[in-house]
Amino acid sequence: MRKPVLTIFYQFNPWYTSIGGIQTLINTFIKYAPREFEVRLVGTASDRSQVLGKWQQKEFAGREISFLPLCLIENDDFRGLIPTTIKYTAALVGRNYASDFMHFYRIEPTIVTRHWQGEKTLFIQNDIQAQIAAKDDKNAILWRKFPSAYFALEKMLVDQFHQIYSCNTESMKLYQQRYPNLRERVAFLKNTFDEEIFYPLPPDKREQGRRELAMRWGLDDNTRFIMFAGRLHPQKDPILLIRSIAALNNSNIHLLMAGNGELAEPIRAEIARLGLAGRVTMLGAVKQKELADLHRVCHALVLSSAFEGLPFVVLEALACGIPIVTTQAGETPKLLSSDSGIVCEERTPDCIANALRQVVMNPERYPVSACVRTAQPYAASTVINEVYKKMWQSWETKYLVTASR
Repeated sequence: MRKPVLTIFYQFNPWYTSIGGIQTLINTFIKYAPREFEVRLVGTASDRSQVLGKWQQKEFAGREISFLPLCLIENDDFRGLIPTTIKYTAALVGRNYASDFMHFYRIEPTIVTRHWQGEKTLFIQNDIQAQIAAKDDKNAILWRKFPSAYFALEKMLVDQFHQIYSCNTESMKLYQQRYPNLRERVAFLKNTFDEEIFYPLPPDKREQGRRELAMRWGLDDNTRFIMFAGRLHPQKDPILLIRSIAALNNSNIHLLMAGNGELAEPIRAEIARLGLAGRVTMLGAVKQKELADLHRVCHALVLSSAFEGLPFVVLEALACGIPIVTTQAGETPKLLSSDSGIVCEERTPDCIANALRQVVMNPERYPVSACVRTAQPYAASTVINEVYKKMWQSWETKYLVTASR
């Protein structure tokens, strides 16, 4: 029996630090792929030295994969005049990379793949309805200007998928309601954290790490750290977070912002306007293992998002033993227990500041054990292996049917 081939389609380069939950999920699917599968990735080049449109064998996370850079995207953390998804979709025209299994993380590229043979799976990361309807920033996503066009496109393309996985229960329900004939194909899929990277430290080492971090940046020895990690994008509303730090008004609480994106300069301007230069550090893009080290010495992770799915960073932070402060966005509020975080009833600076104050100043109420316990069902080795198990069962059935003919 030959190995079944899985081809993943997404506009990124896994060897280049790129921000986003989709990238994290794909990386995990590659890392935890069983040896019985051959894995391919149709991605993008991050610099002009890479040859476009040709397969190459490369190693990622200890696993050999076939990689094909489809087009050049030098920095996808910043939006250009032409959306990256459109560039990627256009580059697929006239090509055929069909395989036994195909994974898609945006629906637009499947305009080209509708007639390709093989089992296709669509992964949905956000609450689509909330994403389209949100009014806080009309420029957050292009489809917000044309919601009827998006849903018309979706209706035209959705029948091709053998499986639709959503990490957001509202999007799962939406798809089941909009496409009752596909109801059995739509399922909830837990997002994950990599337990080999994200885990807690013993209390003494955690305290030592916190002191070393404060010393590195010339901060007071008693400084307590809050973490934000994600794309600096209107969806995440980092400007609201900066205003929340101002409302917190505590010089011994310091915000670390890991990530990059189009709002980087507006954030710096807001930090300067509010006089927060000594209370906020912008780290830029941070590699996964470095992010885990930061999580382990922080007192909280904060999300000020307008809409979400289930952010990977939430699971990663909980797995490192730190509690969450979040707005009412996505699955996170449903995930948290009373001893692993706080859900803000209002998306305002004062409400977020009050929640941060409670979590950071009362760590005994949010023990490491409670945070880790909340994250445990989302361990990658369990969740991803279950998906591959279903794929293998489907492959075995097809192989046996073919062999019997």
